[in-house]
Amino acid sequence: MDEVKAAPKKAVKAVLEAAEAAVDAVAAVAGKVLAPDEPLPLPGDRAQLLALHDAARRRRDAAPPYSRERVEASFELERIEIQIARVERELVPPLV
Repeated sequence: MDEVKAAPKKAVKAVLEAAEAAVDAVAAVAGKVLAPDEPLPLPGDRAQLLALHDAARRRRDAAPPYSRERVEASFELERIEIQIARVERELVPPLV
């Protein structure tokens, strides 16, 4: 029974690890292509985007009010939410 209760936590951990690996891979490639002040490109996988959204939300919530860190995390949340909307729009077939 404990294995059944632990399964969702293991799944979340696996998704977070995959998202972190994707971010590291993108950072390695993007570091060679992008200027230092450009934001990294976001993945096109909804699960990875949700994991990044969760991490950015935690950073925003942990930052002091009116701080630069909070503003940067808020902008990152916006970027991620826009990418999630793009991915979800592609999933829904167009109405004819």
